[in-house]
Amino acid sequence: MESDILLERDAATATVTLFNPDKLNALNARMWSRLRETFAGLAADETLRCVILRGEGAAFAAGGDLEEFKTARADVDSALAYHEAVGAALAAIESCPHPTVAAILGPCVGGGLEIACACDLRIAGEGAKFGAPIMKLGFSMYPGELAGFLRLAGPAVAKEILLEGRLLTAAEAYAKGLLTRVVADDAVPAEAQATAARIAAGAPLVARWHKQWIARLLDGRPLTSEEKRASFTFLDTQDYAEGLAAFLDKRPPRFTGR
Repeated sequence: MESDILLERDAATATVTLFNPDKLNALNARMWSRLRETFAGLAADETLRCVILRGEGAAFAAGGDLEEFKTARADVDSALAYHEAVGAALAAIESCPHPTVAAILGPCVGGGLEIACACDLRIAGEGAKFGAPIMKLGFSMYPGELAGFLRLAGPAVAKEILLEGRLLTAAEAYAKGLLTRVVADDAVPAEAQATAARIAAGAPLVARWHKQWIARLLDGRPLTSEEKRASFTFLDTQDYAEGLAAFLDKRPPRFTGR
């Protein structure tokens, strides 16, 4: 089977798999394009409640496929087009209205680290490795890709990773705020599924609103009076009525996304 982005659906959870196992799931140009297309489709699916993003086998992703760089980045114009496509894929993940969970095993390097940083939550195995040692290859991270990584890592950690080129252990990455939690390698799939189940049990509109408001507040502009009023849109939803009723009735809520 050739390299690709695979998609599976189980009830309200979708699983997206980076598939290029012969190269530790390194992404080529076609995979970046497919990743953007896949997340664009998921974003439009209002029945979805969570997306798990993983790599095939015992690797998340070892970055970009370096073998195609000589042709795909032969000059400034081709390099710009290539990396704009990478940035578009990362933006599609980051802007997905549904919560996203990265399930990380093995190497999570370069483009793989960028993908993980674009997700909302990151669950890693103890043996995972994180970094972007591209200084050893003589090229810098494209600003359109660096932006998301920088927002999560902060300047100090971003500089450490990019200037030293050292790979971090999962414990180090967690201590530096890059990961949500670290579990045993063989527990990663189950923990990712359990995380998705907890997310899916909540009101889906609320999850989307929380993502929306967090992104909005991070842009630094003061909220307008219209935006403040819009933050109470939940008052007119069936899920709000159901959540209150379920609490008073001492039963689990049955949210429908309306």
